[in-house]
Amino acid sequence: MKQPGTRAVAAAGPPRPAGRPPLTERRKAATRLEIAHEAVRLFGERGVAATSGEDIARAAGISPRTLWRYFPSKEECVRPLLAAGLETVARRLRDWPADRSFCDGIQWDLPPAADPPEAASALRTLIRLLPEEPGLRAVWLQVHHDAEPVFTEIIAARTGADPADLLPRIKAVMLNGALRVAAEEWARRSAEADGAAAAEALRQALLKATEGLAI
Repeated sequence: MKQPGTRAVAAAGPPRPAGRPPLTERRKAATRLEIAHEAVRLFGERGVAATSGEDIARAAGISPRTLWRYFPSKEECVRPLLAAGLETVARRLRDWPADRSFCDGIQWDLPPAADPPEAASALRTLIRLLPEEPGLRAVWLQVHHDAEPVFTEIIAARTGADPADLLPRIKAVMLNGALRVAAEEWARRSAEADGAAAAEALRQALLKATEGLAI
């Protein structure tokens, strides 16, 4: 079910100092994440087709109008959960020392091991829904597509290349694909949603997926 209209684009304001986001932005992020958790719970219990935007809004304790201000469709409600891991990896790699292995940077303190158990559990449930739910799978693929320019810039900065060059773009696609496959493998293989077993499943998948990624 989609809300008519287009996604609003925030107007550019004055530059903000680096550091922690303003309180209002943190509250919005917390609300988006709460909506995502409720959406995953309902999708897991009922399936996407049998869950409406109104159902998600009710479960999250907000009005449907508020829900549609945050997300253009019910499937998009899960985006914060799907994007969180990629955002964590991108932040980490920006600061990763140039003399240390890029793969070590990806694996260090992996998000599923660091997240609260409920977040890891929700992410696992969501990824396991992807094969049967094309709407959710489209969001998953779009999240990864949106991450490619970010990884391209990180790789270009690390290697001294131009972000427009072919090589950093190809390596970004390889890295992005490795992260996607590793997350899917973690969700498929792990018997637990958190803890050492789940983290090790993801770590092993990443090791195999990034063997040919020389950065």
